[in-house]
Amino acid sequence: MTKRIAVIDRELCLPKKCGHECQRFCPPQTTGHKVVEFGDDGYPVINESLCIGCNICVKKCPFSAITIVNLAEEPDERPVHQYGPNAFRLYRLPMPRRGRVVGVIGRNGVGKTTALNVLSGHLMPNLGSSDNPPGWRDVLRFFRGTELGEYLERIASGALRVSIKPQAVEQIRSMWSGSSGELLGRFDDSGRSGDLTRRLGLKDALGRRPDELSGGELQRLAVAMAASKEADAYFFDEPGSYNDVYQRLAVAGVMRDLARSGKYVLLVEHDLTFMDYAADFVHVVYGKPGIYGIMSNQMSLGTGVNSFLEGYIPGDNMRIRPTSVEFDLRGASEAGPAGPPVVAYTRLEKSFPGFKLVVSEGDVRMGEVLGIMGANALGKTTFLRILAGADSPDAGSVYMTAKISYKPQYISASYEGTVEDALTGVAGSSWAGEPVLSGVVRPLGVDAMLNKTVSKLSGGELQRLAITLCLLRDADVYALDEPSAFLDVEERLALARIFQKYSRDMGKGVIVIDHDIGLIDFASDRLMVFTGEPGRIGGASGPMDKRNGMNAFLRELGITYRRDPGSGRPRVNKPGSRLDRYQKEIGEYYYLAPVSEGEGGEGEGARP
Repeated sequence: MTKRIAVIDRELCLPKKCGHECQRFCPPQTTGHKVVEFGDDGYPVINESLCIGCNICVKKCPFSAITIVNLAEEPDERPVHQYGPNAFRLYRLPMPRRGRVVGVIGRNGVGKTTALNVLSGHLMPNLGSSDNPPGWRDVLRFFRGTELGEYLERIASGALRVSIKPQAVEQIRSMWSGSSGELLGRFDDSGRSGDLTRRLGLKDALGRRPDELSGGELQRLAVAMAASKEADAYFFDEPGSYNDVYQRLAVAGVMRDLARSGKYVLLVEHDLTFMDYAADFVHVVYGKPGIYGIMSNQMSLGTGVNSFLEGYIPGDNMRIRPTSVEFDLRGASEAGPAGPPVVAYTRLEKSFPGFKLVVSEGDVRMGEVLGIMGANALGKTTFLRILAGADSPDAGSVYMTAKISYKPQYISASYEGTVEDALTGVAGSSWAGEPVLSGVVRPLGVDAMLNKTVSKLSGGELQRLAITLCLLRDADVYALDEPSAFLDVEERLALARIFQKYSRDMGKGVIVIDHDIGLIDFASDRLMVFTGEPGRIGGASGPMDKRNGMNAFLRELGITYRRDPGSGRPRVNKPGSRLDRYQKEIGEYYYLAPVSEGEGGEGEGARP
């Protein structure tokens, strides 16, 4: 049995500026069937039960506002929630487990935040009946006999206390005008705020207002606010955003401690290294962003992430991606040689009031991706700005024989034109031709938002546009500062493949600063590691081969990596596991040969 899903994007739909092509060209409509009708608000409504799925309305819509999907479903499958006629719908929910961290991974726009809002009691599920929503009695009858039904009964009765760290932490800035410490104190009814302040590095932030905090400080303040409440269930929606790797590990430690105390903990996150470190089980959400989402059954962490990367969910017998993600199993020393240097620099120094940066000499080569890692506030962005010519060193020199295209860390949305206008302004009409269209524009999903106004884009949409504009410029070196921010897992993997293509196939130099270890590991050929005291002094090594660079960085973090035996993907060993202890003993923090799931993963495993 198939179900027709019709979704109209009201941001793109402009019924006053079109000729109502969706209605005029609909074949059943011309024979008297009321498939497309216009409501009192002037917008069209598509009757999904009468729609034949011909997609003529999709092709005829001048603003690309309509999507028609044929969804194969089980006979009794109903959406858990639908936002309205011709609007997004979510099928199934994740299952929290007491004493465990349950992760949720999937693309942006497929319902992860919706699921959290339902499970937290902030959103009443309507079971797909947006015009005549059911009450709790009907909802509980729908979930009767399941473990999730018992959980929702406690939500409906108010017997389960829930604390949630929302995705949009920026709103805190406008909601509170007092100090951050006063705000945290209002949430702390467990007495944990002092310990959380220390663990999350918030001591210096509490005396300032939320609107004076950096993105990472604000994110960790939101985590502390949620974790300091006395509750039965704790939900964290993308707590890694803005934070560096060290801070992400601290946040993961807070979540694991909550789980160990017998609480429900649910985590939505795009950083697979973070998920590997924090979670015990995982759900994969798949579907079509903005159209529908389907929550998989719960899987072990390794099985779930591997299924996601393979693009096939065995429990649902569903292929969610045409190809699997392949990891390069060659050792770092086996990578092919890069070309000659296109950027070279001597020892560099740059000072600001209260901060000094020192960078050892090095170069950037044609045909390589140079990854840059380190904590926040160590001077990584300053170094990139010096290479890009946007800043000058106090001592040392940069020798440039190439044109460089630079994507900054913070992106402006002040451009008033459409996405298509922005692309044309940088690349003319070449962006719409091959190989640019299939190599960059489509993989980053920019082709789906051509008619959107840049100033109205979401954070993820704006990031993808900024990356695309950077890569469309005619240059020899492409430098990108934190390109993974706001991107989902699929988009990050696509980005890594684009970096590899630009370096290996096109012979370009690519420099990437990022806090997603998986992205850096997947894409880079050499590494630079920044160390020091954040906000006071930063120091950078010269570029190292990947093994030495990853070993140096992981040693600083205090974590070890292994290869997954099934996919070859990088995985974090659970702290204190036998493999973790063994690798630290021999000083090899970065990859041993692939090992079985128990060795250093969820269990203790045997010593190799």
